[in-house]
Amino acid sequence: MKTLFLKYKSVIKFILTFLVVYISFSVIYKLYLDASDGSRFYPDYLTHLVANQSNSLLNTLGYNAQVLPHPNEPSMKVVVSGKYIARVIEGCNSISVVILFMSFVIAFSGRLKTTFFYILSGSVLIYTVNLIRIVILTIALYHYPEQKEILHTVVFPTIIYGVMFLLWIFWVNRFSKLKKKNV
Repeated sequence: MKTLFLKYKSVIKFILTFLVVYISFSVIYKLYLDASDGSRFYPDYLTHLVANQSNSLLNTLGYNAQVLPHPNEPSMKVVVSGKYIARVIEGCNSISVVILFMSFVIAFSGRLKTTFFYILSGSVLIYTVNLIRIVILTIALYHYPEQKEILHTVVFPTIIYGVMFLLWIFWVNRFSKLKKKNV
C-alpha cells in the first residue's frame, strides 16, 4: 500500500488539492447565494450584473433589449423588441465555471505570483467570454428560435467549457510545477 501511495503521490495530491479547493470555493459561493436572498439585486448580485451587462451589450449592438426580474423564478428575463427570448439564471453568471477553473489551476499550482495572476486573468477571460456567449445566444435565439436546443445545450456550453479547457492546457504546459518536473 505504501508503495502505491508513493508511486501515485502526485496524482493523489492533485486530486485531494482539487477537491479541497473546489469544495471550499463551492461552499463559500453557496453562502454568498444564501446571503443574497432578499437583497436589492435579484436574484443575486453577480447574476443581476451579468444580466445587465448582457443587456448593455445587446443594446450597443442595436437590439432593443431589456432585462426584467422573472416573476415566478429566481432569474432575469431577457426581452428583445418586446419578445421574451431567454432568461439569465444563477448558473449563467460563470462563477461555477470560474470555481472549477481556479480549483484545477491551484491543484497544478506553479509559483504563487504566477498562479495568482493566471487565476485572475483567466477568471476575467472566462467572465468576458461568458458575457459574449450570452449575448450571441440571445441574438441567435431571437433570429433562430427553432434552434434553441442545439444552441443552448451543445454550442454555447462548448464555448465556455472549451475556453476553460484551453486555459487549463496552457497552464499545465506553460506554468505549472508539473511542467518544470518533466523538463
